Amino acid sequence: MGPPQPRWQALSPSSFCVSTSPVRTLCLVAALMVVMVTPCPKSCHCSERNGMVVQCVSRSLDQIPPDLPEDTVTLLLSSNRISHIPNQAFKDLRRLKELDLSHNHIESIDAGAFLGVSEGLRSLDLSNNQLRSVPKEAFTKLSARIRLSNNPWHCECALQEVLRELRLDPETVNEVSCHTSVQDEYAGRPVIQVLDSGINFCNFHHKTTDVAMFVTMFCWFAMVIAYVIYYVRHNQEDARRHMEYLKSLPSSSQTSKDFDTASTVL
Repeated sequence: MGPPQPRWQALSPSSFCVSTSPVRTLCLVAALMVVMVTPCPKSCHCSERNGMVVQCVSRSLDQIPPDLPEDTVTLLLSSNRISHIPNQAFKDLRRLKELDLSHNHIESIDAGAFLGVSEGLRSLDLSNNQLRSVPKEAFTKLSARIRLSNNPWHCECALQEVLRELRLDPETVNEVSCHTSVQDEYAGRPVIQVLDSGINFCNFHHKTTDVAMFVTMFCWFAMVIAYVIYYVRHNQEDARRHMEYLKSLPSSSQTSKDFDTASTVL
């Protein structure tokens, strides 16, 4: 019989870490370093799936967690109580590709809300919120596919200009409807259908502005005319009173006669 052959046993990372004390110490240090590099907010659950996935769904959050891992690729914040997206809310999440903010109470978005992630973001869900309008600057350089359905949008020129720059999700584009409008007849209709029919909300805006300017100019003109009429009538009244005063004075001939009569008597 030949010499015994060495036997090799595959060890899992956990069994390897417990094999020797020095190696176990190194493993613990490495684990601590990983935790320190990628902390997870207490109200969220983090997992690694082709990048860090941070799930904060239905956690009664009223604001975006400030301590999100910087290597977050997917951030799920749906079904919370968030009402406002502040400036640079995601500025440290340079690798962020998917952002879900649906089913919240979002009423306002600051102009710089997506600064820092706008170029890398691929999917943005803002559906089922309380948005009536958004600043055009908020979506500058944003190439993500966006869901804006089921919000109480107010259809006007500003919203039209915002939608012109976005890539709306084709599956929900007909669910972006006018809750209210500068023209009541378009309330309840999908925004895209209204715009495709040739309606231009910016024309309504310009017409409204022109009418307002005309009304303002008319009011100023009426005020000027009223002042001129008042001034003329006031001067005429003063002139009439002055004439009556002059007429009430004794004439010079009457004064001379009275003087002569007084001299004769004397």
